[in-house]
Amino acid sequence: MSLQKYSSCRLPTLYGFFDLIIYRNERNEELIVMISDGLDLIHKTPFVRIHSQCFTGEVLGSMKCDCREQLVYALEHMGRKEGGILIYLQQEGRGIGLGNKVKAYNLQEKGADTLEANHMLGFAGDLRDFDMAAEVLLDLGVHRIRLNTNNPEKIDAILSHGIEIEEILPSIGNENPYNKDYLRTKAEKMGHIQLLGIPMHMLDVPKEEKE
Repeated sequence: MSLQKYSSCRLPTLYGFFDLIIYRNERNEELIVMISDGLDLIHKTPFVRIHSQCFTGEVLGSMKCDCREQLVYALEHMGRKEGGILIYLQQEGRGIGLGNKVKAYNLQEKGADTLEANHMLGFAGDLRDFDMAAEVLLDLGVHRIRLNTNNPEKIDAILSHGIEIEEILPSIGNENPYNKDYLRTKAEKMGHIQLLGIPMHMLDVPKEEKE
């Protein structure tokens, strides 16, 4: 496995206590994992959120996306209900980095949508790697999950590593005047779905457009 555990601690947060684990890959890149305190990984089918870093939304409170709402929803769910696992990937701007993300925002102000802006900068629509998240789950001994996502690429990555998905749980965010076009693009061009928690075997998962 290309990822290895590097450090860990018990972390008190606004949402409850978590076991915080840092993984590193061969390029010394770090991946963050938060596991609800006392979660039984072997005998439970845990709630899992795979979340990509969004500095503008999570730190600055940008209203151009729904990333912060999705992250807070997951942490509140994990802290107040049955617990779960958050895998936080440092893949800003769908993998193009913060500086290029800001360039893409500038192009969006001139009329491009989020995919078109990435293409105009010479990037694919989404450069993120979700295989790392699947590797972490396997390292933790987790082989069956309830996945919190709207993104079919995350579903494909999990299934391709032999991990069962018992249920898809929607990732909740609110529409506002600044993110409505972004949300529409994710749904119409990237196949993102918002389902009401149905069993995986009943789900005909749409495939994300490949770049």
